[in-house]
Amino acid sequence: MPRPGSHKYEIKRAHRRTGYERQEGMPDQRAKEKADYDLHQQNPPMRPADDRAAGPFGERPSGRPGAKGRQHDAEGGGIRLRSSSFQDHDLMPRWCSGDGEGVSPELEWDGVPDGTVELAVVCVDPDAPTGTFVHWLLTGLRPGESGLEPGRLPDGAVESRNDFGEPGWGGPLPPAGDDPHRYFFRVHASDHPLRLGEDSTVDDLDRALGGGELARGTLVGVYQR
Repeated sequence: MPRPGSHKYEIKRAHRRTGYERQEGMPDQRAKEKADYDLHQQNPPMRPADDRAAGPFGERPSGRPGAKGRQHDAEGGGIRLRSSSFQDHDLMPRWCSGDGEGVSPELEWDGVPDGTVELAVVCVDPDAPTGTFVHWLLTGLRPGESGLEPGRLPDGAVESRNDFGEPGWGGPLPPAGDDPHRYFFRVHASDHPLRLGEDSTVDDLDRALGGGELARGTLVGVYQR
């Protein structure tokens, strides 16, 4: 049995949940709860010796971006990023994907620090066969923004080209039959204007942030075809 929180564990969880939905007709939330219960029964989490939350069932530890395993998926950073469209490390809805309507998901955040001048949002897939694939690069967000509605952008926002070669959001479209891919959504807080445009890249964002990144938040979605 894979260790809870590992990439293999997340794959088994997604497969089991999909099976309950398709074969037994369970509602989405019930299938998720049943899959979680089954896997936790088979391999229950160990209780930390000091009773503090730890690992994938408590506080998410920090780690190297893009590394395999849930313990490396959380980078910390102060901003709390979440979505009503999907839960952290859970399946993203089909309407967000290239198989569906291709609409960007709802995002909301808090914890933006004082001194922030501009916010940027990125979504990348580190599990793509050709290397990290950029699905979204959004800059020019005012520091007072607290989220994004599905398929809508606030005034002043600038969408750069994704790796499909199109401006704006490019929904998940992993190769059919692949293990579930992870989609890292990140919001970055900068203490200076980024001045990026429609032809800017994620590398340009990294350079523009430089040493002026005040905080960041991370949310991970999962999708499989």
